[in-house]
Amino acid sequence: MKPKIFIDGEHGTTGLQIRTRMAGRDDVELLSIPEAERRNAQLREELLNSADIAILCLPDDASREAVAMVKGNETVRIIDTSTAHRVAPDWAYGFAEMDKGQADKIRAARFVANPGCYPTGAIGLLRPLRQAGLLPYSYPVSVNAVSGYTGGGKQMIAQMEDANHPDAISSPNFLYGLTLKHKHVPEMQTHGLLARAPIFAPSVGRFPQGMIVQIPLFLEDLGTGATLESLHAALTAHYAGQSIVTVVPLEESAKMARVDAVELAGQDTMKLFVFGTPGGAQVNLVALLDNLGKGASGAAVQNMDLMLSA
Repeated sequence: MKPKIFIDGEHGTTGLQIRTRMAGRDDVELLSIPEAERRNAQLREELLNSADIAILCLPDDASREAVAMVKGNETVRIIDTSTAHRVAPDWAYGFAEMDKGQADKIRAARFVANPGCYPTGAIGLLRPLRQAGLLPYSYPVSVNAVSGYTGGGKQMIAQMEDANHPDAISSPNFLYGLTLKHKHVPEMQTHGLLARAPIFAPSVGRFPQGMIVQIPLFLEDLGTGATLESLHAALTAHYAGQSIVTVVPLEESAKMARVDAVELAGQDTMKLFVFGTPGGAQVNLVALLDNLGKGASGAAVQNMDLMLSA
């Protein structure tokens, strides 16, 4: 009997991308709710409780409501793509490459919190350096990033693509999160193993999918032995043998003139770079990914497959 998968919120941006990735698969049975019935609470509850795995592509409050609907049904497992449970201790964090053994935690978990797009890049860069003792616990981390506009969901897509939208956005690039209270900050701090909340400066570019996350560092303020080469070596060792997250060799990075935010658009992988000058005093850590790929829908499908393999 095929496992039943229900995407709660399948008509949103993330949900649609998950359905696209699962098109043609015959190893699972997709449960679906018609768009006209998406607010039918009774039908949603029935489908949630009929699923082996429910993938929640909902706002935070709606995700909490959906989880409450299946609390008493231990046969249903949950992948939540919202921010509602990403720092909850009883939820497995769905970044399989984050630690050795993390994939096994996801595989065995009933509740999995899918990571955010920006945090995937930031944590992917920070956590290995913290664990290697090269990044001090109290280092004042800054995270600068640009995302494709699909990260803002259907509302922002309409604002960016429809010039007649009442709140149309004409800017080619804009900064937001100006209060420095972005909802992804707790996730970055918790899973990045940081003592202090990082300064996070997100922005949106006029391209649908893609993302660059940057973390600049002063080497003299890091741990003993922190160099361009040692930071790169720590990242390389951490992700050795991984196929989804890869570290670009220093020789290749040194020849690059630019990093293209849309290079990985449509893909579910992530590339990590360490830029700087050998013997220099600073480095720039960079993550490149698709905000809807490894940053959202691609990660959800990856987590689903891990859970199905249990």
